[in-house]
Amino acid sequence: MYNLEQLRMFVETVDAGSFSACARKVGKVQSAVSQGIANLEIDLDTQLFDRSTRKPQLTKEGERLLIYARSVLQQVQEMNAVAKGINLGEETSIKIAIEDALFVPRLSQILLSFGEKFKATPLKIISAASPDIAAIVKEGKADIGLMFLEVEIDKHLVQHYIGNLPFVAVCSPKSELSTIEELTMHDLIPYRQIMLHGQEGEGLDLMSQFSTEVWWGTSFYAIKELVVHGVGWAYLPSSLVADSITRGNLIDLNMSFDHKPWSPLVEIVTAKNRSIGPGLTWLTKELKTLFADRTCD
Repeated sequence: MYNLEQLRMFVETVDAGSFSACARKVGKVQSAVSQGIANLEIDLDTQLFDRSTRKPQLTKEGERLLIYARSVLQQVQEMNAVAKGINLGEETSIKIAIEDALFVPRLSQILLSFGEKFKATPLKIISAASPDIAAIVKEGKADIGLMFLEVEIDKHLVQHYIGNLPFVAVCSPKSELSTIEELTMHDLIPYRQIMLHGQEGEGLDLMSQFSTEVWWGTSFYAIKELVVHGVGWAYLPSSLVADSITRGNLIDLNMSFDHKPWSPLVEIVTAKNRSIGPGLTWLTKELKTLFADRTCD
């Protein structure tokens, strides 16, 4: 029966271009490589290379089997990486609760790097509204939370301030608000405002209600869609609505009382007195750099 070493010789010969180049790469004599591949062909009952030319050329059958050989070697490499992680004490999984407005490009880069570094630790990502995240972490439903800052300090949580995210007030081009050059608080009163709150009805700290009629949503993405279709106006993360404003699907409202963009603080929360493994330690450290390239207002 063929073995992993023979599969490596097969793949390396293709990549290097010859049996001799493969031998140098794997640290063997050329005759050992030639014999190893010949034995592989016998076990597979298939000719992998055409040896009639100066350099071995893959046969059509060899081209088909090369895909599977690469896949097997890749899976073995990943299994070894997972086994190494287990032996190093890496977590069996990490659950992270994230406010959906904070899915900025830098976050995806951090999570991608985590996946490459901690192959033994799958991430479970929970999308939740900021007012719900503290409870999710306290109850052990998540190991770490990424959310907008809660003003009240929770004695059961460790809170790390990491930066802020600018918001802008927006409405649909069809809204009467879009025709007002500069809006006062009084102007907003008769127009429906859409605001974020959690499953238990708690709103986002420091977000003010200006209108007499308010609708609520648990996702900024859902609120954005409602605003685009003229259901109401809202304060939304500028990163979430920038493209829609550029395309003319949303109007950036000019508030007379907003002397600079409203930028709520963002924090990481973890539970106190809970063990932290190497994966969570690394993730916490990297998340602290989420807004490292942004100047806080």
